[in-house]
Amino acid sequence: MSFNRFVGFCLAVLTISLNLAVRAESFNPVTEQMLRDPPPGDWLNWRRTDNAWGYSPLTQITRDNVGQLQLVWSWAMEETAAQEAAPLVHDGIVYLPNAQGVIQALDGASGDLIWEYRPKLTPAAGERALEKVGQSAGSPPPRSRSDAVSGPGVQKNIAVFGDRIFAATGDAHIKAIDARNGELIWDVEVADSRLGYRYTAGPIVVKGILITGISGCSRYKDDVCFITGHDADTGKELWRTSTVARPGEPGGDTWGELPLRFRAGSDAWIAGSYDADTGLVYWGTAQAKPWASAVRGSQGDALYTNSTLALDPQTGEIVWFYQHLPGETHDMDEVFENILIDLDGRKSLFKMGKIGILWQLDRVTGEFIKATDLGYQNLLTVDANDGRITYNEGMVPEIGVQIDMCPSTSGMKSWRAMAYSPRTRAVYIPLTLNCELATFGPVERILGGGGAGPVRRKNHFHPRSEGMLGEFLAMSVETGEILWRHRTVTPSNTAALTTAGGVVFGGDWDRHVFAFDESTGEVLWQTRLTTSAQGFPISYLADGKQYIAVPAGVGGASWSTSVPRDLVPDIKRPNHGNSFYVFALPEK
Repeated sequence: MSFNRFVGFCLAVLTISLNLAVRAESFNPVTEQMLRDPPPGDWLNWRRTDNAWGYSPLTQITRDNVGQLQLVWSWAMEETAAQEAAPLVHDGIVYLPNAQGVIQALDGASGDLIWEYRPKLTPAAGERALEKVGQSAGSPPPRSRSDAVSGPGVQKNIAVFGDRIFAATGDAHIKAIDARNGELIWDVEVADSRLGYRYTAGPIVVKGILITGISGCSRYKDDVCFITGHDADTGKELWRTSTVARPGEPGGDTWGELPLRFRAGSDAWIAGSYDADTGLVYWGTAQAKPWASAVRGSQGDALYTNSTLALDPQTGEIVWFYQHLPGETHDMDEVFENILIDLDGRKSLFKMGKIGILWQLDRVTGEFIKATDLGYQNLLTVDANDGRITYNEGMVPEIGVQIDMCPSTSGMKSWRAMAYSPRTRAVYIPLTLNCELATFGPVERILGGGGAGPVRRKNHFHPRSEGMLGEFLAMSVETGEILWRHRTVTPSNTAALTTAGGVVFGGDWDRHVFAFDESTGEVLWQTRLTTSAQGFPISYLADGKQYIAVPAGVGGASWSTSVPRDLVPDIKRPNHGNSFYVFALPEK
């Protein structure tokens, strides 16, 4: 290369870098109104809008031209943990959560890195992070604030408000990052990670309050899981609401005589939804732990596990709750996304858990409206009038006794969120069709013990799967009718994305990304990634152009690990490659 060409190249690189820096520094703060009603080209919430539809109003990409989509840029991500990223986009800049607490800002049109936030991890802190695996929660050594560890872990979603990005970390901290440059503004320790506490999902923001649910609640300790509200300016904790009813409190008797330290579970590990009209935040809680009631020793409903909670965002007060599976005993989470839809003049909330039942609740009162069973589970029946459940004969686990349960403990539905389209009034649901021979075992009931299972499992195909593990399904919310199904050999492995162009996007474990006709399920376009399509696809505008972005990665619980390995061992995919792929129509 000649000297003049070299100088020209250097100047071009410098110009791009300066332009990116100027763009970041001219950040347009995200207001309360913008969060409640995002610009069409932005993706400001983990499911874009407060109602968790997972729907983009953009129309450049349609059923007629989606077949022309092509890759325009890609980005390698952190490899140290499972990939479950739900990116945000504001003014054409992508804010990408990675494993290990890393957050990156990328130019949405070019993929150029604008800034990166990378938590500090000292060697000593890293050693302590490894040592705490399996450590008893009895009498941990004292730890100073400077000893805080930002260890590896899943980071599903982040939040944006004002000029800050907010994240919740694998060591139970909440952080505020400057959206202009990636600098840390504040860092608050919410709980002691040595007791097992951690975050896997981030906050949502309502009127300047960060609302975040904690995870890591399976170990026995003298405390329980919770949801908190923090001031977005300072990180100060404003309220804390327990997701387990404590002894002597309302609902405390639903755990029987179990003392507080043996009331485990009710993790709030998926972000919530918000309705500005009702003024309520809606959050899901997970099952009680250990999973089987015979193992944990509780005979009652075990409030507030496997429930939808309606919270006052200012105080954390539980305004109403609905427990979907009282006293749940098979690891059937109901913790997932809450989709808010007005149907027939009624403000409704729709959600589906592992068991594959679509629940419809009145989101003002919490009243049961309807339950639509996909028909794949064999564990229980639901009363059509009041939603009460009755376990089928022989399906309540006993310690050491094998049962043949559908779904398996991985669930038909999991954290891969369904999406709603107002065009078709249908939800689009990623599923996996597997069952298991399950034998639940005992745990040692001591402080620091407990855990989730244990369960000895042998995976097998669902009897109606025809050897196909994955299903991507469209269901009418008005009638419960199944509009169409698309089956794949491996699990359906991304969240769903709906668009105003009439196209629905999803992906599978075998590296495919699909674009479906929203009405018929016809595959209009597909491509393959370097590893599993996994995470939360989004659509956004950058420089006036519509893009479709799909994360890829590994991990992600048994859908992505033991189930494909056991049931479709001939299909292989790389066990590394967390990454981000962005597609667009070709230039005219």
